[in-house]
Amino acid sequence: MLSPSLEDYLEEIYRFSLENSVVRVTDISKKLGVSLPSVSKALHKLNNQGYINYRRYGEIVLTDQGCLKGSYLVERNQMLQEFLSLIQSQCDIPAETEAIEHYISDSTIQSLRRLITFFKENPTCYEAFIRFECDQN
Repeated sequence: MLSPSLEDYLEEIYRFSLENSVVRVTDISKKLGVSLPSVSKALHKLNNQGYINYRRYGEIVLTDQGCLKGSYLVERNQMLQEFLSLIQSQCDIPAETEAIEHYISDSTIQSLRRLITFFKENPTCYEAFIRFECDQN
């Protein structure tokens, strides 16, 4: 099981891999605002757990396991941001998502995904929810 910190690293590696043919330590360091030694330490842990292939001063390559987990982490992040927008949360959505995403169960993620799908497929119900929300405030 990955720690929240390692999940963040893997999520960013996955995001970078979608846009770039090569992912480097400096890319991750700049994106996450952490030191190069911190990134190297995390990369060694991810390498040892089979999520990436990495050698010091080399490029970072996701394994199949890393691609699957990275894809899930990105999808989870996007889904939580969509959920918070859908319920019209008056918060810093990216920050709130970061606070939630590492501590929410897969079961709850699936339930939220179903709720989002339900609201999208039933706009009348979603509109009733929004009216209810407005009446509560």
